[in-house]
Amino acid sequence: MSRSTEGGTVSEARTRLLNTATRIFYAEGIHSVGIDRIVAEAKVTRATLYRHFASKEDLVLAYLDQADQAIRGQVDAARASGASPTDQVRAVAKAITDGIRSAGFRGCAFLNAAAEYSDPTHPIHQAVLAHRQWFLNTVTELLARTGDKPAEAAGRHFVMLRDGAMAAGCLFDPKLISDTFLHGVEGIIKARTIPELTNAASPAARD
Repeated sequence: MSRSTEGGTVSEARTRLLNTATRIFYAEGIHSVGIDRIVAEAKVTRATLYRHFASKEDLVLAYLDQADQAIRGQVDAARASGASPTDQVRAVAKAITDGIRSAGFRGCAFLNAAAEYSDPTHPIHQAVLAHRQWFLNTVTELLARTGDKPAEAAGRHFVMLRDGAMAAGCLFDPKLISDTFLHGVEGIIKARTIPELTNAASPAARD
């Protein structure tokens, strides 16, 4: 296996760069962090960085891709658990609250990135939108298995609650925010699974 000038393998150098960038980008923001600081803290040369990432933008996209893969892993674990459809939804919700209650929580990496790259045509903004569309589609699919009603509105409701919890979780008591979010998710599940609530929410029941 080839080795970098820093004495480790090329893959090790890339991993060190990405882990360093991830830690700083998430804690302090993207625009405020320069390449010089990343290479200094990762203990690599600029040449090594540009061997793995053509630009800072590519490094940011790799950071977001890593965050995307972590969330996909949580969802895949919920799906593979063998739990009921409702408990799979609860497992996804719990993974979100585990993040909110973790040390160093600074909100949603994707919402934070979108705030810094507001141009909807920018590749980083596009990466954020792609992740969010995947998450909405996935949550909607999971919720569709919990009842017979169309699940599009429930999926949007879940994502809205999640966005609010992620934004508030780094500003207020994480436990309170987490409990409030989970309570809201239970409301979504009950509206889809308890017959009297399902019937009351249907257009026919309101006529």
